[in-house]
Amino acid sequence: MPGSRPLILSIDQGTSSTKALVVDAGGRIIARGSAPLALQTPMPGWVQHDAMAVIESCARAVDDVLAQVDSADIVAIGISNQRESLVVWERATGTPLSPVLSWQDRRTTETCARLWEAGHGPAVRRISGLHLDPMFSAAKAAWLLDEVDPSRARSRAGELCLGTIDSWLLWHLSGEHLIEAGNASRTSLLDLETGAWSDELLSIFSVPLSVLPRIIPSAGMLATTRGFSALPDGIPVTGVLGDSHAALFAHAGWLPGITKVTYGTGSSLMRVSNGTNEVADGLCRTVAWSLPAEGATLAWEANILSTGATLVWMASLLGTSVDELVRDAADDSGGVTLVPAFNGLGAPWWDNDAQALMLGMSLATSRRELARAALDSIVHQVADVVSTLAGIGAAPTVLVADGGMSANRMLMQRQADMCAASVEVASTAELSALGAAHAAGVGCGMWTISELEAMPREYESFSPVMDATARERMREGWRGAVVRSLSTEQRVKPHGDQRAHEMHENQSLPGEPAEGRKS
Repeated sequence: MPGSRPLILSIDQGTSSTKALVVDAGGRIIARGSAPLALQTPMPGWVQHDAMAVIESCARAVDDVLAQVDSADIVAIGISNQRESLVVWERATGTPLSPVLSWQDRRTTETCARLWEAGHGPAVRRISGLHLDPMFSAAKAAWLLDEVDPSRARSRAGELCLGTIDSWLLWHLSGEHLIEAGNASRTSLLDLETGAWSDELLSIFSVPLSVLPRIIPSAGMLATTRGFSALPDGIPVTGVLGDSHAALFAHAGWLPGITKVTYGTGSSLMRVSNGTNEVADGLCRTVAWSLPAEGATLAWEANILSTGATLVWMASLLGTSVDELVRDAADDSGGVTLVPAFNGLGAPWWDNDAQALMLGMSLATSRRELARAALDSIVHQVADVVSTLAGIGAAPTVLVADGGMSANRMLMQRQADMCAASVEVASTAELSALGAAHAAGVGCGMWTISELEAMPREYESFSPVMDATARERMREGWRGAVVRSLSTEQRVKPHGDQRAHEMHENQSLPGEPAEGRKS
C-alpha cells in the first residue's frame, strides 16, 4: 500500500550537477540519480547558469531516482543547494528574467568596492556576519534589479521575485516564494540577531522588501509539491539546507568540537559556535540551521574560493586530466608555491585584488612539482583557516572531511600534517544530500536529533606524521607567497593567520629590502 515503506527523497542541487537520493527509515541510501548542469562564462569574471536549466537538471535527477523506487512511498522531500547564487523571475508567470548568477560570479566587484568606499562595509559585517564581497547575494540582487527593474517600481509592486537556488526550486516544487534561514543568512541581507531581513541592509543594496521571499525554518512542514516532474502532488517538503550546512548536519555537526571541511570547486569550513559570538576578521558568522524546537543555531564559516578549481586549471594547463594530475604529483613541490588567487582570495584574507602567482620555479621544475604545488595550495588554504579558528580559541583537534577531493588519501594525509590535527573522511560521498534527508526526516517526524546522533557513520582517519620543523618550514614558505599575492591595502591591514600578521607587521616581504617593511 502507499507509504508502506516510508522513504525520503533528497535533492542536492550543485554547481555542476544535481544529485538525488532516496533514503529509508534506517538512514540507508537505497537509490541514486543525477543530471549534469552547464556553467556559462560569457565574460571574464561572469559565471552563471541558465535558470530553467537548473530546474530541468533537478527534474531529470528526480526522474532518474524515482525510476528505482515506488514514488508512492515518498513521504517527505529534503533539499540541499549551492548557496549565494541568485535569480529574478516574474511572480505572475514564473518566467525567469535573468540567468542564475553563480556564487562564483565576480561581476559585482566594483559595486562592492563602491559600497566599501561609501563606508558600508562595517555595517554589512556587523548586521549580516558576512564580508562585503561579490560572492554573497546582496550585490548580485542589486545588479539584477538594476538590469530588469532600475526604478524598483515592479519590485515594490510585488511583480518580481528574487531568490537563491532553494527559493527557485521551492517555487517550482510548490508555487510558493520561500527561502530557508541558513540560505537567507548567506545573502548579506539578513540580520543575524533578529533572523529577519534588515531594513538597513536592504537600503544599502537598494533591494525592496517586497521582492524577497518569506524566511522559513530548516525543518518542518515547509511546502507541498504541486506539478513537479514525476513527483505526486501533495508530498511535503520538510527539510531545506544550503549544501555546506547540510554536510555539517550529516556529520552530526551540532556535537561539540566538530569542524567540517567540504572539498569542492571551492572549499567551506564550518563549525557550530555554541552560543559564542566572537569571530575573527577572516571568518563569517552564519545560520547553520533553524529547527522548530531550538531556533537558529549559529556557526563560524570560512569560504575558500579556489581548491578543486585549482586542480582543474592546472590539469588544463598541463594538458592532462585531474585524476592523472593527482596521480603523477611529486612527493615534494621542489620549492614551488602556487597561490590560486584567480578571483582574489577568500577566507581568511578576503582580498578581491590579490593576484594569483607561482614562486620557486627553476629549470629543474617539472609538471610533477607543479601538480604538487597545486595540491599543496589546497591544504595550505585550509590550514590558514584552522589557524584563524585557533586564534579565537576554537582550534579543531579533528577535521571531518567530505566532497570529491576527500577521496584522495594522499591529500587527506597532507591535510592532517599541515594542520597538526586528525582528519576523518566520510565514507559516504553524498554528504550534502544525506544531510538534507536527515533534516527532512526530523521535519516529518521520522527521526529525532538523538536518533540521528546514534546512526552509524563510517570514517577513514588520518593522523599527522610530519615533524613540526618540516611543517613550519612549509607553512612559512606559503605565508611568504601569500604576502606577495595580497594587495597593498591588505598587506597593511591583514586578516587571518596570526603568524602572517606578524610577517606583515614585523618583516619585509620576501625579497624586499628592510626599508620595505610596514610599520
